[in-house]
Amino acid sequence: MPRFAANLSMLYTELPFLDRFQAAAEAGFGGVEYLFPYPWDIAELQARLADHGLSQVLFNLPPGDWEQGERGIACLPDRVEEFREGVFQALEYARGLDCQQINCLAGLRPDSLALEIAFDTLVDNLRFAADLLAADGRTLMVEAINSRVDMPGFLLDRSATAVAAIEAAGRDNIRLQYDIYHMQIMEGDLCRSLSRLCPHIGHIQFADNPGRHEPGTGEIHFEQVFAHIDSLDYQGWVSAEYRPQTDTSSSLGWFHSLK
Repeated sequence: MPRFAANLSMLYTELPFLDRFQAAAEAGFGGVEYLFPYPWDIAELQARLADHGLSQVLFNLPPGDWEQGERGIACLPDRVEEFREGVFQALEYARGLDCQQINCLAGLRPDSLALEIAFDTLVDNLRFAADLLAADGRTLMVEAINSRVDMPGFLLDRSATAVAAIEAAGRDNIRLQYDIYHMQIMEGDLCRSLSRLCPHIGHIQFADNPGRHEPGTGEIHFEQVFAHIDSLDYQGWVSAEYRPQTDTSSSLGWFHSLK
């Protein structure tokens, strides 16, 4: 069975954020991730992880103004200094939370920004972030996010473009964050894609499609997909990043059936 983590930005939202750690541990998850740790004190998060025996498996670099619709700034040439400041902030949290992986959100490309310039800016920023993380023995993730439903205009919306950015950056500690939900929308053919991309993949996330709800609510055959992941040479975490149709506990039938 894969090593499952819970995304606390999407699961257990019926609880205050800091109470979600206990709920995830009691359900049987060994790791947690969430979008951003920055609103909370490092010591406060450390305590929740330690109290419940959880690993912090991932979080994102600062994304710009999330509340105003920004979804990362790594491709924006006029935000390079802000991006670099965010890498230092993220590294401080990663050290405090013993988190080995940080995800870089490429961002939305404005129509006024040439694709080549956006891509080159992203690659330069990936190199900067990867070099800082490498000095600490940590890994930088790059994620492709669907541009059809959730994030129109997102620079990296297919696995091939994300891998192209990784290869252009040329750093050994940059890996692909493969999101099953996003890539089902953009590409499909999940099992073959997972096999082909496995050498690049450092982290996997999932939700069913359509709806981005728990496994069993859509078109993806998760029993087959999870078994396929088990058959691969993949040692990373597989994170539940879905919106429960009702409450989180009621959505975990897929998880309990695998135990």
